[in-house]
Amino acid sequence: MVQWRAFTIRRINHGIASVSLQEPRLGGVFAILNLVYIFAVATLGLIIGSFLNVLILRLNTGRSVIKGRSQCFSCGHKLRWYELVPVVSFVLQHGRCRSCKSRISWQYLIIEISTSILFVLLAWRVFPLLYYPITALLIAILVYDLKHKIIPDVLVYIFIILAAISGQEWLTGFALFSFFVFLWFVSRGKWMGFGDAKLVLGIGFLLGPSLSASAMLIAFWSGALVGITLLFVSRGGVTMKSEIPFAPFLILGTLTSLLFQINIQLF
Repeated sequence: MVQWRAFTIRRINHGIASVSLQEPRLGGVFAILNLVYIFAVATLGLIIGSFLNVLILRLNTGRSVIKGRSQCFSCGHKLRWYELVPVVSFVLQHGRCRSCKSRISWQYLIIEISTSILFVLLAWRVFPLLYYPITALLIAILVYDLKHKIIPDVLVYIFIILAAISGQEWLTGFALFSFFVFLWFVSRGKWMGFGDAKLVLGIGFLLGPSLSASAMLIAFWSGALVGITLLFVSRGGVTMKSEIPFAPFLILGTLTSLLFQINIQLF
């Protein structure tokens, strides 16, 4: 048991801690410190989200993800530091390039804000530090798969390694991997991609049996709901033979089950 920030923290499964409020001796000071802490975590999330945008954009293009200045895709304008401030620059520039006034994709704003919110949730639930890069990797995989319908090996392998270190639920990981490989083999890649099998290997390592079952349930039901909805509203653009990336639904189920501790035993 560790006392910190006027809270009592107890470690439980998967490195998560339960937090119970203690009677603060210096309530006002601790409240301010908590606000500063949350603000710092939220700011870190915005910065990491900005980097994830660069990573998603440049990965597998031959460009370095850490070197080279960002630029406008329309006019080639090299962006200055004040044009790269997460969220703020987008809002002040009304979502447009300062040079040519072409529109900037909403993807940048959404990823920055989403990463910030998820980081705050991790801090709220007092997850270990390793869960922050794991969450960032899952966001990058989700968006990259949506854009290109493929899961980059470099991202999923790093995720598997970090998940194995943090979760150590190896049996669950190999069980999920075997099931998805079976689906991939039987369907010859039509039902499930091999990248999805590698992804669930890490998910199983990270979550363990109960939370993994919840994550899979959320993933399959949300995937089915979105697929059926697209069939009805796309006016022929989506058919039964259309390819819809499944990794985003797996990651949605994973983050939902992890952050809110949705346990299959509750159903």
